[in-house]
Amino acid sequence: MAYFPGQLAFLKRVFDSALMNITQILAKHKVSISFEFFPPKTPEGIEQLFQTIKELSPLQPSFVSITYGAGGSTRQYTNELLQRLRTQTSLELVAHLTMVNATKTSLEQALKEYARLKIDNIMALRGDPGPTGTPTGHAIELVQLIRQKFPQMGIGVAGFPEGHPECPQRLREMDYLKAKVDAGANYICTQLFFDNHDFYDFRERCIVAGIKVPIIAGIMPITSIASMQRMADLALGMRYPGRLLKAIKRATSPEGVAEIGRHWASEQVRDLLDNQVAGIHFYTLNRSTATRRIWQGLGIGSSQDLQNER
Repeated sequence: MAYFPGQLAFLKRVFDSALMNITQILAKHKVSISFEFFPPKTPEGIEQLFQTIKELSPLQPSFVSITYGAGGSTRQYTNELLQRLRTQTSLELVAHLTMVNATKTSLEQALKEYARLKIDNIMALRGDPGPTGTPTGHAIELVQLIRQKFPQMGIGVAGFPEGHPECPQRLREMDYLKAKVDAGANYICTQLFFDNHDFYDFRERCIVAGIKVPIIAGIMPITSIASMQRMADLALGMRYPGRLLKAIKRATSPEGVAEIGRHWASEQVRDLLDNQVAGIHFYTLNRSTATRRIWQGLGIGSSQDLQNER
């Protein structure tokens, strides 16, 4: 595959050069900007993803993360995508790993494969139950395994600004999160949210709990009514603010809904930047339009423009 002249100039470092642990990446960036992609299952999907990478490359992401198919549904595609990204780009990569249908042996095998691919950073997740399987343990067990067997790897864990849907007792929820950090997690990346007050409250709760690792805010702009329903189904307990719902209801076209979603997310990002967020993680759904439009609305050229702001 050909490189993209100019736009991917920042991806030109040598494949065998020293990889960066997530702690180094986050220390290097006062505000990290990252994107999440999922592994496509078709050649057309792969080409669309690389077109998205081409279009997002001028934003100079701090890292990108690749999701992991539960129960074997897309694990092969995940590894193939990671290998292609590792060999054809210089993106800093974070690979997801879950406890769905997992055994200690299968987890170690997956981690060995990541290490072979020179993937040095893992997002450690319990994973959600679904038609392809159920979790066999908790994320803390995965964090402990990585820290014990692969101590060189950086580890991220999930946070839930609106509260974990399966743990309504918020004090206990923070105890569980603190335990994951104490077990060796290097940063927290949050579930998507639409009310920044939830994020700020969550960040305060982390401070009270003694959690001192960076907390990255997860953002996903609404693109359609159907996407709103899918997000609500996938992220149980997620709240849509009334003001957002009223704005969506006023929209007279699908394009209007997407524009409202982009504007809302832009205001979220602007406010987060004003309030000293450690990083922003865009859930892209392998498309670039919404993310690029958000950046255009903020008047920011690339993530590097944020580093001299503070």
